[in-house]
Amino acid sequence: MKASIEYNQKHFKIDLSKAMDISITLQANDNNPVAWYLSKPSIEPVVIGDWVGQVKQGKSATNFNNILVNPHAHTTHTECLGHITREFYSLNDHLKEFFFYSQLVSVTPSFHHADDQVITLEQIQNLWQDKGQKAFIIRTLPNGIEKKGRKYSHTNPPYIDREVAQFLKLKGVDHLLVDLPSVDKEIDNGALLSHRAFWNVEDIDVLNSDARLSATITELIYVPDTIKDGFYFLNLQVAAISNDASLSRPVLFEIE
Repeated sequence: MKASIEYNQKHFKIDLSKAMDISITLQANDNNPVAWYLSKPSIEPVVIGDWVGQVKQGKSATNFNNILVNPHAHTTHTECLGHITREFYSLNDHLKEFFFYSQLVSVTPSFHHADDQVITLEQIQNLWQDKGQKAFIIRTLPNGIEKKGRKYSHTNPPYIDREVAQFLKLKGVDHLLVDLPSVDKEIDNGALLSHRAFWNVEDIDVLNSDARLSATITELIYVPDTIKDGFYFLNLQVAAISNDASLSRPVLFEIE
């Protein structure tokens, strides 16, 4: 099914039947990615007395599972600035658009001091093409399939330099997507420099008037090598949960 989109006074065509999913499927096993020192998620049938909510056990006409998951640690998720503020802000309250013109780039993080691997401003500036994109997607290299089940805790994964977040904010990017567990360093004593810069949060207690309530960061995506760098339309699908972050399913569409 074809759709026509008007963007920046230009018309684009996409094929809605050819969606390219860049999320990671949640699994209750060791193939699931894990970050932030948690164990794997669980998906288990409800048990009430001797009744078990699983058809194959013969006591239920339906499968009836509880799911225990942490969005930040277990799968692709989208977060708003409520992730770092003292006051509660819900992604569900502030993300009201779900379709964005986007640029996808591939970057090999640079080694900096100690063992840090960082995506630098120079790298992003060299790849940036100013076409009014509202979403920016970063695929890190190497891009092995093992990313989809990687155990990130205590590994000091690559992260994004604060200047990158500032640059993208100033360029008008409202939605940043990365295939990392965080845009910030795993252990940074709570500085969260890239989160703060992208959302323009100066004080976690009292938001400045220009804090970016509708801007989002999506982490733990996976972009297969079959999807080439370039421009796409992004459909950012999120579960309707009243929380700072939600499980999400970003989907790309080629522009014809």
